Amino acid sequence: QVQLVESGGGLVQAGGSLRLSCAASGRTFSRHSMGWFRQAPGKERECVAAINWSGGRTYYADSVKGRITISRDNAKNTVYLQMNSLKPEDTAVYYCAADSKFNLVPTTEAHEYDYWGQGTQVTVSS
Repeated sequence: QVQLVESGGGLVQAGGSLRLSCAASGRTFSRHSMGWFRQAPGKERECVAAINWSGGRTYYADSVKGRITISRDNAKNTVYLQMNSLKPEDTAVYYCAADSKFNLVPTTEAHEYDYWGQGTQVTVSS
């Protein structure tokens, strides 16, 4: 069982930066692929970024490439999402998720993830 707790969300002006953190419980964190998803009102949940167990493979949605970086620290059981040059369209609830399957390539499909955090609100004002 893995419990995930996100932090770091908030209100920021367009062009600003935020770093989201997701702290995981459990002894198997280093074996899980991790993903960051977001959901804006009236829209479907989308994968923003994902990272495999070692950090050696990552995925980014086209809408955030060059602006967002996912990373992980297995010693701290934490995954991060550094977001720069934020835009109003980045406004959403951001969720951290863990895939219990050991994959070399992280999946971007929400239904493949077994554990979810409670979400943290990111609001970007124009």
